[in-house]
Amino acid sequence: MTTIDTYEDEQQVVEQVRSSRDRIDAELSKAIIGQKQAVEELMISLFAGGHCLLTGAPGLAKTLLVSSIAQIFHLQFRRIQFTPDLMPADITGTEILQETPDGSRQMQFVKGPIFANVILADEINRTPPKTQAALLEAMQEHQVTAAGVRYPLEEPFFVLATQNPIEMEGTYPLPEAQLDRFMFNINIDYLSEDDEVTVVSQTTSVRPEPIEAIFSGDDVRRFHEVVRRVPIAEELVRYAVQLAAASRPGQAGSPDFVNEWVSWGAGLRAAQYLVLGAKARALFEGRVHVTTEDLQELVHSTFRHRILVGYRAEAEGISVENVIDRLLDTIPAPTT
Repeated sequence: MTTIDTYEDEQQVVEQVRSSRDRIDAELSKAIIGQKQAVEELMISLFAGGHCLLTGAPGLAKTLLVSSIAQIFHLQFRRIQFTPDLMPADITGTEILQETPDGSRQMQFVKGPIFANVILADEINRTPPKTQAALLEAMQEHQVTAAGVRYPLEEPFFVLATQNPIEMEGTYPLPEAQLDRFMFNINIDYLSEDDEVTVVSQTTSVRPEPIEAIFSGDDVRRFHEVVRRVPIAEELVRYAVQLAAASRPGQAGSPDFVNEWVSWGAGLRAAQYLVLGAKARALFEGRVHVTTEDLQELVHSTFRHRILVGYRAEAEGISVENVIDRLLDTIPAPTT
């Protein structure tokens, strides 16, 4: 893995990110119209080395967005269509009996599509939990184990999964353990009328220009190192921890609305990803320090798939977004 040995190398990476933002926007605009917030959060997750869950209705260019970003970073991209009959071996790979040059036979592992840099798990909630679980080890350990043998995945490695929130027939909700491995849950909504007009005009005329690669895989690994070195005040880390802790019902100091509305709150990983995402956002914004705004801008994407509201909240029309808004209003933000 490429390492950053000097302060000058680190500053060079910071300048590279700062100067490349306009180029990133220009390249993505060849294929993606609008969705500015979704694009920014997806870029932040890649800078931080986290996986993402994209939630949105069909036809909102979720697949196109993921493949376009993979092209910008010049990463190997694989798309896996999740279906009810998909098996774990269809994702990770399987062992087959092969004949060797000397005439004998032995088992050989044939790698599955997960052995790439960017994996698009399309409609991940359409496959049973057994197959969904095939991603757990890969997402956490960046490896696949088959017949007791460990096979490391190519670095950098990202899982970007999509799910349709409106069509629940024939779907299997993701277990909390798997949801918790996604850094962000990014909502992709419908475009404005002007943006839809632009999309329709472009997609029904000449084909767009090809997207050019701006970064390499080595660049992405260097970004991950620099992101972790971005300084953050202890007060801001404590603020992230307090936000996550306050979302857990039945704990000492939990707000009354959390005890009333929430069945399950955000765990420690939520605070970790919130801080890591804030560091990446600061770098993406051209800063080398984290602010309160960085944390607050990413709370919804970090917490929305980690907080489960109860029956009382559903009866009163209270959503997860409402709970997160109340948390931001309740927990005092640091002034640092």
